[in-house]
Amino acid sequence: MMKIYLAPMEGITTFVYRNAFQHYYGGIDKYFTPFLSSKKLNYKEVNDVHPEHNQGLAVTPQILTNQADTFLSITAQLADYGYQEVNLNLGCPSGTVVAKRRGAGFLSVPEALDAFLEEIFTKCPLAISIKTRIGIDAIDEWDTLLSVYAKYPIKELIIHPRLQQEFYHGTPHTEAFRQAQDALSIPLCYNGDIFSVDAYKALAEQLAPTDTFMLGRGALANPQLPALLKKSTTNGTWDLNTFLAFHDEIVMGYRELMSGDQPVLFRMKELWGYMGTHLNLSDKQLKKIRKTTRLTDYQEIIQSIFSH
Repeated sequence: MMKIYLAPMEGITTFVYRNAFQHYYGGIDKYFTPFLSSKKLNYKEVNDVHPEHNQGLAVTPQILTNQADTFLSITAQLADYGYQEVNLNLGCPSGTVVAKRRGAGFLSVPEALDAFLEEIFTKCPLAISIKTRIGIDAIDEWDTLLSVYAKYPIKELIIHPRLQQEFYHGTPHTEAFRQAQDALSIPLCYNGDIFSVDAYKALAEQLAPTDTFMLGRGALANPQLPALLKKSTTNGTWDLNTFLAFHDEIVMGYRELMSGDQPVLFRMKELWGYMGTHLNLSDKQLKKIRKTTRLTDYQEIIQSIFSH
């Protein structure tokens, strides 16, 4: 049975966004939190994973670390909140993350990664899934990584088939995903460049029997996309009132959570970097949004754009 996941996007797919997404659009079988990295969860992290803020949602917290003791400390805290699964981030391509050999950077030292996985799979009380890239700068690194992953009872391996050096450029290496299908007996999920129903259909046919897909940028740009994929149709009617209600609920959620206009505006401007593309906003309109410094001005700009 087909499953659709929403990818973790740092600073964007918070509980405020997840709840609004589920309320107005749905189509998501599992949400993943932005990564947790503090050995003792900080206030912001606790806020995001707290069960009270995720009622009615299937949520898996994601962890970013290369230290087994940190990973195990975080999972112990999550177990106290009732979580049964966590996700290890081995996919983040950010230079600052990679420089510390975390995220995709951990893939550069497969022996150290192997030792880390052995310790956490031995000691962690929760199921562990992994989100990974296929290497740093060479496709043949994937062979070594697959041999490491094959050793462990990974609940699910989410594969973004790009190298860290490629970031989000170029075409995903779907042949690397098919290689994982042949090499591993664990459940697999495909992630990467699903921006339309047609793109999904082509991938689903190419990567069968895999039936689990993770959306990131495509779902942020068009929050209706997951529901359209579930219906396997391109004929869904875009309802502007639904979108504006979705937008307003996110703004209201961040206003309640944050102090002052600037943090709220920062989050919304990040979102418009994705949503503006799907809605065909002009550069001039997006520039107005980016330049605003007051929430009242921002709301007037949004009202003006969509009143037409």
